[in-house]
Amino acid sequence: MAPNSGFAILLRSPWWVSFAIAAAIVLLCGALLPVHLVPFAAVGALPVAVIGCIAAWRQWRAPSAARVQAALQEAGNMPWRAFADRLERAWRAEGQQVQRTDGRGSDLRIAKDGRVMLVAARRYKAASHGVEPLRELQAEVQREGARAGVYVALAGTVSENARSFARDNGLVLLEGDALATLLLKAEAETT
Repeated sequence: MAPNSGFAILLRSPWWVSFAIAAAIVLLCGALLPVHLVPFAAVGALPVAVIGCIAAWRQWRAPSAARVQAALQEAGNMPWRAFADRLERAWRAEGQQVQRTDGRGSDLRIAKDGRVMLVAARRYKAASHGVEPLRELQAEVQREGARAGVYVALAGTVSENARSFARDNGLVLLEGDALATLLLKAEAETT
C-alpha cells in the first residue's frame, strides 16, 4: 500500500476517524440519493469501516506511550551484548531465524521463508547516525545477496543525508516506537 494513500493515512489515524468518515458517507448517500439507491451506495462506506476496525485493533494492541518510553530507556542502559540478546529474542518471537554475524557491516542475520535481512545494531547508542555505517550495511547486503538491511538507532539523531541514503537504497531505519515495540516482544516472550 502506498504510504500516502487514503487507506494508509486512515490506518495511521485514530480509529474513530474512519468510522466518522463512513458515517458521513452513509448520511450523504441518504441525503442526496433516491431512497431505493441509498443501500447500494452506502455499501461504499464498508471499506472505510473495515479500515476503522483494523486501526482500532492495532491501536488497542499497541503499547502505551509510557511503556514505549520505558522500553527505550531500559535499552539505552543495556550493554551491547544484552541489547543484541534482546533483539534476537524479539525477532525469534516473530518467528525469524537469527544468527550473529562477524560484525563488519552487520551484526545479525535474520531469515524467514528464505528471505534474509541483515541488521546493523552495534552503534545503537551513537549520538549521531551518519551515512557511513549505512554504506557499510548496504555493501554487506549486496555482498550477501540479502533482501534488505535494517539499521538500529536507539539514541541520537539520524542525519537527513543518512535518511535519504537509507530510503534510496531500500534500508530500513529501526528507531523510536517501532524499535520499542520490537523490544517489548522480547519482553513478552520471556514472561
